[in-house]
Amino acid sequence: MYQTLKNLSADEQIGALFIIVFGLLLLANVVIFLRSMREFEDAQVAQRHQDEIDNLAQLLKTSWLLIFVFWISWMAGDVARLVLFAVGSFFALREFLTLSPTRHGDHRSLVLAFFVVLPFQYWLVATADFTLFTVFIPVYVFLILPVVSALANDPKHFLERNAKLQWGIMVCIYGMSHVPALLLLNFPRYDHKNAFLVFFLVLVVQSCMVTQHLVARRLIQLGWHPVAPQISQSFTWRAWWAGMTVGSLLGALLAGITPFVPGQAFALSFIACAAGSLGHLVMKALKRDRGIPIWRGQGKGVTGAGGMLDRIDALCFAAPVFFHSVRWYFGL
Repeated sequence: MYQTLKNLSADEQIGALFIIVFGLLLLANVVIFLRSMREFEDAQVAQRHQDEIDNLAQLLKTSWLLIFVFWISWMAGDVARLVLFAVGSFFALREFLTLSPTRHGDHRSLVLAFFVVLPFQYWLVATADFTLFTVFIPVYVFLILPVVSALANDPKHFLERNAKLQWGIMVCIYGMSHVPALLLLNFPRYDHKNAFLVFFLVLVVQSCMVTQHLVARRLIQLGWHPVAPQISQSFTWRAWWAGMTVGSLLGALLAGITPFVPGQAFALSFIACAAGSLGHLVMKALKRDRGIPIWRGQGKGVTGAGGMLDRIDALCFAAPVFFHSVRWYFGL
């Protein structure tokens, strides 16, 4: 598969991936639809079956959304790509902060985050100023925001309020902005193909997450206990390793659409999957702290994944780790 993909032109690669990926997603949708047609006489069994179908449907929706990001990245111009990801960051940050209490003294910091930090971070991506892009938020913004909050003369829960805002900015803006930054990496003999890096990252991370979730549900049905039950009912080490294995092997198979050889693709996929899956666990811990099942905060959460941030949190953690690992290893 590696050599086959390497020998294809960019247009041929995009056609092959379109058929494979969307074909598999459509097939999965058909399978879920057929399974939803099953009927059970026992009401409890029927309810468990319906919960499982809803769970799988949510996972597929997330997969459709993330793969769609790749196609937009491929077809859109540079400005459109950045606007797309910036809008995603905006709504993700809004979800994160809406469900956390704020005070009047936070208003100036919030305005700064949404209307100064966010656009400036994406402008740095557009200008390919990688040096300032990587330190602007964790150095400058993290020093400026507490100063702005202190000048508001409101010391109540000062540390908690600033930590919450900094966490939101780090995940929703800093992490997310590294996805379009992949389009700017300059690999030798890899011209005009960087959108495939976005596809590669999205697909391996999402495959890892889906595999981990499905295996964990099955293990728990067989009597296995989650590692951190008060944070996640679907995280076991065996399921985590299953997801890591699937994501990493898939990355090695997809090396042909990247500037990597299979061994490099496997290692980088492993790193991205580890960051994404463990980051997802961290975001679940934050949700439990806020007492919410889903970030959007509306309706009942059956699967724990209903808002924008639920769908991209693993990617927000995986993208900066993957980006900087690639830059360090290849000296870009």
